[in-house]
Amino acid sequence: MKNNSLKNQSGQLLTDTVSPAAAKAHNPLIAVAMILIAMLSLQGGAAMAKSLFPLVGSQGVTALRLGMGSIILLCYFRPWRIKMRGGNLRSLLIYGLALGCMNYTFYLAIRTVPLGIAVALEFTGPLAVAMFSSRRPIDFVWVLLAVIGLGFLLPIGHSVTGIDPVGAGFALIAGACWAVYILAGQHAGSSYGPGTAALGSSIGALIFCPIGIAQAHSGLFSLDILPIGLGIALLSSAVPYSLEMVALTRLPAKTFGTLMSMEPAMAAFSGILFLDEILNPMQWLALVAIIAASAGSTLTVQKRAKIRAIKVDPQ
Repeated sequence: MKNNSLKNQSGQLLTDTVSPAAAKAHNPLIAVAMILIAMLSLQGGAAMAKSLFPLVGSQGVTALRLGMGSIILLCYFRPWRIKMRGGNLRSLLIYGLALGCMNYTFYLAIRTVPLGIAVALEFTGPLAVAMFSSRRPIDFVWVLLAVIGLGFLLPIGHSVTGIDPVGAGFALIAGACWAVYILAGQHAGSSYGPGTAALGSSIGALIFCPIGIAQAHSGLFSLDILPIGLGIALLSSAVPYSLEMVALTRLPAKTFGTLMSMEPAMAAFSGILFLDEILNPMQWLALVAIIAASAGSTLTVQKRAKIRAIKVDPQ
């Protein structure tokens, strides 16, 4: 049985350890459906968060998302009951800071940028991590595709895309934070194990929740707002994490990672369905280029040594 490891675009560890017996025991189509539902849930949560911006602002939604999401993760992982080796506090702090900043800047981005475009721009972070780890000729093809996609999306020297430059900048910052989150989480996870996500999310909440609360004031704790905040946390955390964890046990890692590359398209469709966001043909072409770069880098990934970190994207 082979044991190849790679990370999906969420920074989650993918370990290709599907035995023949396990493969026969589960229908892979069910696992594929789980991944699609998980992506719809995640992007549906983002769409719900954007609909709440007029009431409490993007900073207030960040506070709700991180605060309630951290409570859910702490209750689920219960890190105080997990045996942790510790000794890597610096990486854990960087991981938590990157996680919080990633959520904060992503919500700032989708104030003015369509959801699908923001996710595509944010994907450049994990995509860069995957590509910089290899120097094979084929990898430059994926780099070129990603650059072409960015060229179509970013308003550099022209306005044909209609993308707000400030919002695009926040999405790219979120992507950079995502890259740091992956790298720091790899080191933190080796010491804190499955509890890393809950601990990191709590650190992010301690830093960014006060900012959101200060911006939203008492409106954040309204009985009309809190249930929506809980829905955002569930759709963006509990549902996709649970489904992805089950799917990981039923699909090869490479298949899982390739399917996750469809997330920008899923975000675009979520924006169309829930937010009435319409993309022009140039923007769709850019999304296709970035998705192709992400899927290509996953399909052609080289075998690497096993990474012990297990990370969940709490975006």
